[in-house]
Formats: sequence, structure tokens, C-alpha cells
Amino acid sequence: MRASILGGAGYVGGELARLLLGHPVLDLVQATSRRHTGKPLHTAHPNLRGTGDLAFTDPARLERVDVLFSALPHGEFAARLGELSERAALLVDLSPDFRLHDPAAARRHYGPGAVDRAAGAPAFVPGLPELYRDRLRTADRIAVPGCMATAAILALRPLADAGLVDGDVLVDARTGSSGSGNTPGPAGHHPERASTLRVYGPVGHRHEPEIAQHAGVRARMTVTAVPAVRGVQVVAQVRPGRAAGRAEVWDAYRKAYAGEPFVRLVAQRQGLHRLPEPRMLLGSNHCDIGFDLDEDRIVAVSALDNLVKGAAGGAVQSANLAAGLPERSGLTFPGLHPM
Repeated sequence: MRASILGGAGYVGGELARLLLGHPVLDLVQATSRRHTGKPLHTAHPNLRGTGDLAFTDPARLERVDVLFSALPHGEFAARLGELSERAALLVDLSPDFRLHDPAAARRHYGPGAVDRAAGAPAFVPGLPELYRDRLRTADRIAVPGCMATAAILALRPLADAGLVDGDVLVDARTGSSGSGNTPGPAGHHPERASTLRVYGPVGHRHEPEIAQHAGVRARMTVTAVPAVRGVQVVAQVRPGRAAGRAEVWDAYRKAYAGEPFVRLVAQRQGLHRLPEPRMLLGSNHCDIGFDLDEDRIVAVSALDNLVKGAAGGAVQSANLAAGLPERSGLTFPGLHPM
């Protein structure tokens, strides 16, 4: 099956290229970039040196393929949707364009133009196989959630389904610098970013309505930029509203994720790595989830690689389902330790 990447020069585009170049069925035939047109992929992604002779092509010369992955900036995929629908049987969008269904939330976080996109969002199946696997099997349009939203949703949805969430959930998210993309800016300048713990989203983060939409809880989210390149860790404070024991919480997570290929439960009582850490997940499509609790609080912890399970890996996993392929195809790398 032929696959293309629209917006192939960014960090997410590079991860899509890495995964597709090693995919047993999806054959990457095109990756677009205006700035790098005609240059080999390793011009933007040096880790891909020696993986083939594919060069970037002009976005205006997009060919017809079976699967089109779009890693375009916010608004650009939606602006070209009519044209792109004629270029591929399956569209997989990694931008925020069609994530939110609530017009008011879309307007608040993405501007007036997002209201029309919210109206079209129900046509896109969310790229969260753990929640929407059956719908993804027949999807022709997929919208992949944000990386921090994915981590929070996977941590919180089983607790909500088990009736273990009462009131607001406090979500403390930490993210590495690659989540800001590869466009230079003052916030990513090394002297300003290195060795800092910058709280850049104290209230009203755009992922709050995404979490509400998929996890069924009201999230109050704070985001901190940490001195790392990759990785997301979410710590969610949950009030269960009643006495809840460790066994009940374990049962909620096991019921939700038994047999899931890319969710691992990590909640050890002893040892160095007792709860999920993003560092050992780098390059993998896993999301690790764990928890601890006391008499009136559950602390849920989840971690993932923002560029893989939180973006490109989640997109490929979802496309595998839609294309009728084994879900793990091209996604078997387990991560590294030590890092």
C-alpha cells in the first residue's frame, strides 16, 4: 500500500518517515516539503541517512496514494481537505484541525475559523485505538489527539468508567521541547530553555476540552516545559468520591487495557522505576500507566514519547487498523534503557 506524508520536514514528519520506512506493508512513496524540495530526507532527518533514496517533493505535486498522513500546521490541512480527499482513500491528520467537536471550545482555543472545523470533526474518527478500535476499522478519516491529551485520556478514562472520578481532575503535564516543533523561537532558545522548569500553561490549556471529550471528566490542566527533548509525563490528581482500594483501581485499569498491545501498567511498590517515566519509552509506541493512592485520592501517572505514541506512532497504529493490517505493524520497537 502506498503512503505519503504531507509536511514531512518537521519532527512529527520525521517520525512518520522513520516508522513508514520500516513498515512491512505501507510503502512511503512521497514526503513533501517546500523548503527541502528535491533534497534527500536525511537533509531534515539525519537519522534516516542510508535508509533509501527518497527525496522531498513539492506539496503541489502530491500523488494519489492509499494512505495520506498530514503533519501540517494548524489550519492548513482543513484548508486543503477537499483537494486532499481526492488524493487518498484514507486521510490521517495529526494537527488540531478536527479534534474538537464543541464549537465553543474550538473557537476559544483555535479562533473563529475553528467553528466550521468543529462541525466537520465528527466525520473524523479519533486516532485512539484503545477507545475507538471498532470505529477505526472502518474509518476513512482519522484525527490524532494531542500528545499530552493522549497521555491524560488513557490514564483517566478507566477511572471515569469505573465511577472513580468525583468532580474536577487536576492534570499536571510535563513536556520536552520537541513538542513545540522545529520552528525556532525565543521560548526554545537554548539559553532560555535549558535547565528550566517553565510553567507555560498554568490554566485554560487547549487540551482540557480534548480530555473532557474522550475521558468524560473535567480536567483542570497545568503544563510545564522540562529540560528534555522528547517525552510527556502526566500526573493526575483524582478524587474518587468514595473509599477506593488498590485492588479496585487495578481492576479498572486491567479491565480497560487487558490485551492492549501498546499500554503497559506500571505501578510497583518497590524498586527504582515504580511509576511511568518517559525516558525509557523514547522511540516506542507504548504508553505506560500507573497509580498510587491514599484514603481520599488517586494519583494516576502516565508517560509516552510525544512524537511516537503521542503523534506519529498513534497515527500509524490507527492507519493499520483502518487498512486491515496487524495493529503492531511497524511499531514493535520497545524503547531503550538506559538513556
